[in-house]
Amino acid sequence: MSEAPKFRVLSGVLAAAIALSLTPAWAGPAADPLAPAGRWEGSAGGSASTPPMGWNSWNAFRTEVDEAKVMGAARVLVDSGLAKLGYIYVNLDDGWWLKRRSGDGRLQIRTGIFPSAATGGPDGTSFKPFTDRLHAMGLKAGIYTDIGRNACSQAYDLHSPNLPEGTTAEREVGLDGHVEQDISLYFKEWGFDYIKIDACGLADFVPGSDLVKRQDYRAMAPLIERGSINRTDIAAVKGRYEAVAAALKAARPARDYVLSICAWGMANVRSWGKDVGNLWRTSADITPSWTSMLHNFDSAAKRPLYAGPGHWNDPDILHIGHGEFDAAHPVEVRSHFSLWAMINAPLLVSYDLRNGPASFLDVLGNADVVGLNQDKAGHQGVVAYDSDDAQIIVKTLGDGQRKAVALFNRGAAPAPVTLLAKHLKLSDNAPVTLRDLWSKQSLTFTGEKAFTLAPHETLVFEATGKRQLENGVYLSEIPGAINVAIDGTRQPQLDPSIHRMIDPWSNTRSGGSRPQYAGWGGAQADTTPYGQTLQVAGQSFDSGIGVLSNSRLQVRNDAGYAQFTASVGVDDSTENTGQPLRFYVYGDGKLLAESPELAFGSKAHRLKADIRGRKVIELVVRDAKSGKAQPVVASWGDAQLTR
Repeated sequence: MSEAPKFRVLSGVLAAAIALSLTPAWAGPAADPLAPAGRWEGSAGGSASTPPMGWNSWNAFRTEVDEAKVMGAARVLVDSGLAKLGYIYVNLDDGWWLKRRSGDGRLQIRTGIFPSAATGGPDGTSFKPFTDRLHAMGLKAGIYTDIGRNACSQAYDLHSPNLPEGTTAEREVGLDGHVEQDISLYFKEWGFDYIKIDACGLADFVPGSDLVKRQDYRAMAPLIERGSINRTDIAAVKGRYEAVAAALKAARPARDYVLSICAWGMANVRSWGKDVGNLWRTSADITPSWTSMLHNFDSAAKRPLYAGPGHWNDPDILHIGHGEFDAAHPVEVRSHFSLWAMINAPLLVSYDLRNGPASFLDVLGNADVVGLNQDKAGHQGVVAYDSDDAQIIVKTLGDGQRKAVALFNRGAAPAPVTLLAKHLKLSDNAPVTLRDLWSKQSLTFTGEKAFTLAPHETLVFEATGKRQLENGVYLSEIPGAINVAIDGTRQPQLDPSIHRMIDPWSNTRSGGSRPQYAGWGGAQADTTPYGQTLQVAGQSFDSGIGVLSNSRLQVRNDAGYAQFTASVGVDDSTENTGQPLRFYVYGDGKLLAESPELAFGSKAHRLKADIRGRKVIELVVRDAKSGKAQPVVASWGDAQLTR
């Protein structure tokens, strides 16, 4: 087969989106990416103000899915009360399609497994009866496709009886060349509400490969090269997903949809996913093992500044119900669920709900834990204490007074963990009350409280007490109100801090588990971009935002705070010690405060700005000199909004 060009114009919408993606956002008269926008830029399209919840067919059935299984899961969601808690999306994954019809390119459904789709007439098949049934139950419907020509099952599930059939062209069921047609079909004609878009079509159908030859596929030079960020065409991948976002807005102008980007943390998606979709996978597929769960959790847990209402880090669907998260592992089940709730991951269940034990429903139906995930403020939990053995994760709830805290034992031995009031940014000389969200028991301590966690155990509490900052908030407490417009990274770097599991697909046949996902060096809450303590000229800060030079952050001031304050400077951990910086504070586009030029070793400068009446605060760090040297690590120490 002929090799596809590396970058192909697929439609009018796609051409426009790709053109935009390849044009610098600052092109035009004001060629300055750090210039304040004067308006909030962090809102994505779609309707995911809180993380989506529901059920997905993949981990339960892979491609062996059918209408009875899906409708059975939907019925359990309703009858168990889970739907009332928010589990409303019923998402059909790979395995549903028969072929792309020759002549008009219309997708046809495999009616042998989805009999209600056998509607006949000129359309051949339709999912409208299927989605109508789900909608009548008070649920929403999700569907799956691929951003390339072919789906993941056509590379990895070749034994399946439910693969697309027909000629080479008829088996090209992905979006490539059909973006507007397919999105209109899914959302306008068939009535779906959610779409998950995989990316195997951009990675796995390589010219000359055995897969392409044996299956008679049309080859495509990979836009995503697994394991090599430098050989991945980031702009092209982003452009294709931007084209889908544009088509979705055209098909559903009310923006009542969810766009799930499934590029597995590749193509530097964690830097642009928030601007294109409602959730984006941060890692490879989860498998039902503890170490896989750690791997996927780590890929999202330290990116709280990149998520918020409408756009969420996605460490993959829950694997409760299988392997080390089955009914014989209740501690692991609760930990898995608690961690996903704390970091605002989508809560998508994926086991056979018709035959699962009641104990799973008790976990999924814990309204207190679900409430952490669905809190309207959308603040992802921040890792307040970090080690390979244990972690403490703290989340600010929407009323600004209550906190949630998870004590997480990552290991296979009991772990001593001491919780400090200051981990919670609460006063250490006033009582702190903890309410256990699993046992529902309460306890009170002052200063610190010691715990011993069982292997793999996660304790989750709601915490109340006297705030350290009584008349305001630290910025690191409210990541959901921050948009990282530009994070200063110049070259995507692979993140070395993610748990390196034995690869579940290749085992030890490779040279080892290598970092795969970009994101190292991005903006961080309460640490530098590289995980170090925030420190300027020997002065350390427990709170603050760590960034790189030439960055711009936006902060919503919906609560009407009057003053912004921070101690700013070049962080002691920076490798580039020769480049001075300046710090700027803008409110609704107007310059409110700026620092003098600050060099490495300069004492932290106390920067204050009157932000009364300002809705969007923008924090900018610039190199004092232009050049191509590596970015400087910069600290907004104790950055806070006060009344």
